[in-house]
Amino acid sequence: MEKVKFGIICALKAEAEGLISRIENRDSRDICGIIYNFGMIGKSSVVVAVCGMGKVNAAICAQTMILTFNPDYIVNTGVAGALDNSLKTGDIVISDKLVQHDVDTSVIGDPVGYISGTDVIFMESDKNLASKIESAVKKFGYNYMVGTIASGDQFIATKESKDRIVRNFGAVACEMEGAAVAQVCYIAKVKFCILRSISDGADDNSNFDYVSFTKSSAEKSNRVLLSIL
Repeated sequence: MEKVKFGIICALKAEAEGLISRIENRDSRDICGIIYNFGMIGKSSVVVAVCGMGKVNAAICAQTMILTFNPDYIVNTGVAGALDNSLKTGDIVISDKLVQHDVDTSVIGDPVGYISGTDVIFMESDKNLASKIESAVKKFGYNYMVGTIASGDQFIATKESKDRIVRNFGAVACEMEGAAVAQVCYIAKVKFCILRSISDGADDNSNFDYVSFTKSSAEKSNRVLLSIL
């Protein structure tokens, strides 16, 4: 088993390539079709993987990363849609907790978002790691928000869906992987945090905004992450 300090998971190649290119003495391993790139960034041993979009892909990647590389911390980074109307494209969101907005077994008496087997709805990020990320964001002078990030296997692009997630969970941003990574880390007792940069407003213009701003928004979150490695 390899041993690294930081495991970094991205959904898309565009979100990860700026990190992978900075790995020194890089080696890679293909495990079930996901490429795990590992080596050093600065003084930190790292492994970076592109998992693909969605919660199942993210969970597979996180579990494999933990079993193979035994990271002290896992960071899921990339882009997200804004649920809080004060967030603009390029702003940073740091998770204090994660929730799966598309989990609903309320018909049998569970609260909406309740994750079977964990007895929780919200999974809390590691406070120390979140604090380090927040300090780095402040140094760059980026606008940012710390709050709940909601994940689900849906690209949120309507006001109705956006309002539902905010109403149910008070989330400030949404994406498709973070809470799945959080669930795996929560069960495995691995410290984690989710770092996202806003690419769209999770509204009727989201499809255009996402395509236009994914790369530039991801570069901001990568810059922050690289500064703490």
